Amino acid sequence: MQATEEQTHTVADIIVHQLETWGVKFVYGIPGETELAIVDAIRRNKNINFILVRHEQAAAFMASAYAKLTGNVGVCLTIAGPGATNLITGLYDAKMDRAPVLALTGQIGLQFIGTGAFQEIDQHALFEAVSDFNHIVDAPEQAPELIVLAMKHALIDGIVSHLGIPMNIQNVPIAPNVKVKSKEGRLPDRKSMPPLEKIDAAVNAIATAKNPVIIVGYGARGQRDNIVKIAEKIGAPIATTYKAKGLIPENHELAVGVTGSIGTDASKRVVYGADLLLVVGSSFAEHTSLPSYIKTIQVDIDPMMIGRKFPIHVGLLGDVAVILPELLKKLPEMKNEKYLEQVAVIKKQWEEKKHKEIESDTAPIRGPQIMRALQDLVEPDAIISNDIGDNALWFARNFVATNQTILISGYVGSMGFGLPAALSAKLTFPKKQVVCTTGDGGFTMVMGDFATAVANDLPVTVVLLNNGKLDMIEYEQDEGRYPHFATDLSPIDFATYAECCGGVGFKVNHPNELRDTLKRALSSKKPSIVDIVTDPKRRW
Repeated sequence: MQATEEQTHTVADIIVHQLETWGVKFVYGIPGETELAIVDAIRRNKNINFILVRHEQAAAFMASAYAKLTGNVGVCLTIAGPGATNLITGLYDAKMDRAPVLALTGQIGLQFIGTGAFQEIDQHALFEAVSDFNHIVDAPEQAPELIVLAMKHALIDGIVSHLGIPMNIQNVPIAPNVKVKSKEGRLPDRKSMPPLEKIDAAVNAIATAKNPVIIVGYGARGQRDNIVKIAEKIGAPIATTYKAKGLIPENHELAVGVTGSIGTDASKRVVYGADLLLVVGSSFAEHTSLPSYIKTIQVDIDPMMIGRKFPIHVGLLGDVAVILPELLKKLPEMKNEKYLEQVAVIKKQWEEKKHKEIESDTAPIRGPQIMRALQDLVEPDAIISNDIGDNALWFARNFVATNQTILISGYVGSMGFGLPAALSAKLTFPKKQVVCTTGDGGFTMVMGDFATAVANDLPVTVVLLNNGKLDMIEYEQDEGRYPHFATDLSPIDFATYAECCGGVGFKVNHPNELRDTLKRALSSKKPSIVDIVTDPKRRW
């Protein structure tokens, strides 16, 4: 039953009712003294689920992943002091990837702030760097409007909002004239279009290109059909950034995979051989490595992204959902048979190289073998969260995404993202298959929250590449000409750990065991870990 005005008695009640009114379904966190009133208000609300985690960092990662998946505000809640500090890494993931998140933190009593009370830290200062909307609720009447403003800023600007709520404020009875604020009429229509002369300039530039390439970034979400139609109309191959992997079907004849330093060989060759780039919704990150000397048409809704790294030929500022149909309508049919034949040869050479990586039947198992098996076995609409580590690099290069949704910690690149993101995905889309790829380094940072999967009956599959090392760090040491140091990891039996938590564990030592074991794990009705012994000497 939905909360009513008569049931709203305290500031905590109206905060939770306000969240409900704006569509919040989950709050991730850990209860504690300074926010118990809010937790209890959630308990009494029938439309919001409180998800108990084992570490607050996981709560923030889950909120960020929810925001990335849905475009709605992810909400995390924790106590003053150490609970608040533990949120920061996950909140930076949201901030850097522009995922709308609201962090609610309890605070010591308002009258004690500044006195050095137990667990008192300067929470406002702590959140200043990560939160673009950062306030303390220091009067009961502020609560509804501050919640609305916090969520509005998060949604419109793609930011992290933070509200600190002193514990004695939470229990204050709310005055009858303080009402919940409706979402209706509070958010603008953001559809916008650049001047037609800019569209025409972009069309003219594209029409004269001999080797055009389309670069798809994360800002092009929801535009699969328009992008594919444009590519087919002008005869242009399509590369994506890592964050945009899966937005375009990578089995399409014009798709060349992820571009940049961790991308496919095919995409690198095609992108650097272009004479024009049509870049849609990309922030020009360092790892994407887009060349500055190629004529570039850029489409983005953020004016700060236009020409962010170097001057571009034409910048189309506005909503990609409005601009791309206009481009599609105005662009001429372009016949580039010879160019596309060259692209096909490049793609074939890349496929042959990948095949050589997976054809071995000797142990230890190689990353490409794992990703090929996973590619063949996962469901077409699965959600796959990738931790940061070797697993992410193997996935970027070798997994051919068709209609799967891919999650990654993009700009902040935090190890530990994979498992919490998978839990959030399964909670949000319980009928979809959810897989996490991770390494032994990233997984051990958050392994306590595998118990959260068991407690909430979330049958996610953790595909764990176990090479006993922080191998990416060793690669970086090699690049910097440093000796390997502090990168060896003590062995852990992750399959047994899964069983101890109440899940299912599998151990894979040989390539011949890989596919059957993955099948069993993916069909399990319980959370599972597939502990795969991989070769630490194989580099991407």
